[in-house]
Amino acid sequence: MPEFYSLVKTLHVTTVLLSGALFVLRGLLMLGDSAWSRQPGLKRLTYANDSVLLLAGLVLMWITRQSPITSSWLAVKLTLLLVYIGLGIWALRKGRSRRHRATFFVAAIATYLFMLSIALTRHPLGVLSLPGWV
Repeated sequence: MPEFYSLVKTLHVTTVLLSGALFVLRGLLMLGDSAWSRQPGLKRLTYANDSVLLLAGLVLMWITRQSPITSSWLAVKLTLLLVYIGLGIWALRKGRSRRHRATFFVAAIATYLFMLSIALTRHPLGVLSLPGWV
């Protein structure tokens, strides 16, 4: 299975970036009160991409034999994933006002970017672990 590592990692990274881009697109459309934000096709594309993302992540964990129990950076990243999903739900659907949805939207983007920094540094503090940040 290690022979598939680079392919699976490329798929994972691509779907991570596409997921973020689709979330930003949907959020901006929602904040602009565009009918496109409610298009079923856009939601389906997002769900399909996120399903592939999850599958690729699980396969990567299996190939590299990493788990959130033994890798603290992975545990933090997966915990933040749950936070990001919750913030995204409130940003795109459950926020009571446009202001609330915008606040949840910005918080979700910040969480997404911090998860990226954790993945890139493989450290639970992400970018905050780099010299000069603290």
